[in-house]
Amino acid sequence: MLSTLRDNSFAEPEDSDYFHVQSSELYKEFQAEKEEIMRHKWIESEKAGYDIGFERALTDWRIKYRTKWLEARMKKRLQSQAPMKESLPQSFPQ
Repeated sequence: MLSTLRDNSFAEPEDSDYFHVQSSELYKEFQAEKEEIMRHKWIESEKAGYDIGFERALTDWRIKYRTKWLEARMKKRLQSQAPMKESLPQSFPQ
């Protein structure tokens, strides 16, 4: 998958590999968190009157908001799975 090291470049990922990565739950969680950080960066940059940069936004967001954001996402995920558990047949072990 990687090209030779002589030219110090990487080959483009195969379409099927890229699709599997993009459709994974881990990738979706990463993208959702990144979007929140970028939103925080925009808000804080507007307040400051200049671009605060990604690293500062990342650090600030993780300290101030990440824990509550993760808790809210977990709660939402559990609530969306609850109807699925209720629809399982009684003989199916839970």
